[in-house]
Amino acid sequence: MTSAGSDLVRLPHEVPISSYVVDIDGIPMSATVAEAADPRAVIIAVHGGVTTSAYFDCPGHPRLSLLRTAPALGFTVVAIDRPGYGSSAPHAADIAPAARRVDLAYALVERVLGTRGRGAGMFILAHSAGCELAVRMAADERGAQLLGIELAGTGRKHHPEAISNLTAGGPGRGERLRELLWQPSRLYPTEVFGGAAIASPGPAYEATMMPQWVAHDFEHTAAQVRVPVQFTVGAYEKVWRTDPLALGEITALFTAAPRVLLHEQADAGHNLSMGHSATAYHLRVMSFIEECVIARR
Repeated sequence: MTSAGSDLVRLPHEVPISSYVVDIDGIPMSATVAEAADPRAVIIAVHGGVTTSAYFDCPGHPRLSLLRTAPALGFTVVAIDRPGYGSSAPHAADIAPAARRVDLAYALVERVLGTRGRGAGMFILAHSAGCELAVRMAADERGAQLLGIELAGTGRKHHPEAISNLTAGGPGRGERLRELLWQPSRLYPTEVFGGAAIASPGPAYEATMMPQWVAHDFEHTAAQVRVPVQFTVGAYEKVWRTDPLALGEITALFTAAPRVLLHEQADAGHNLSMGHSATAYHLRVMSFIEECVIARR
């Protein structure tokens, strides 16, 4: 038995997912798309470092996948491979400038969506290093049309444990990084713990881009964002400081945003979309998007 609303109860493993590669001024840009039949809105998902759009489709766990959960609830998802990742990896050196990357991201989304329904509009969900691109996209003049943005797994000041591990030399640095990004292990399915299943080399430009972003550009760019912002931290985040003072400094950056919310996700570490609590996190984001849709209308 079917009904007009049957797509809204489609199980996550039944949601079709498509991969796209499109040419943007000679640069092959890639994305992964999961489409809702009659979308409430479109979520542009922006992954973090050393991974791809695969971050938003937790391997072997469709219930934890944003790409599968969101369409089942009426949201189309366009998970982009950030410039320098996916099919554009060979061109990373040529597309490192921030303005170039913002243009490529917007062009990719427009080409992939084409005439597809967009509902009330587009919303950006970003993780970790992907938050740099997301904030720049929102601060751009085109960003005024966004419904809002969600930022997670980022910050301005590193956690003391991260500082000691990142600055220590000698062997074992890779293991120390995994400790920061993936502990406690009990928060993640065994199959995805450590990130090997979704790993990808990162572009060289990130080594200089991220320190500059944290120290200077984040503050300047955030002040130009004029759409609602939700900032989420995992309760077990160990890369960035999450004390009230540090979080207050971040939310205070968005001086032009009509609304700034701070959310702590219980039972979550740095990689919020890969853990056992990913469904709870994604549902909270979609609840915020619903609020943004209502406010826009």
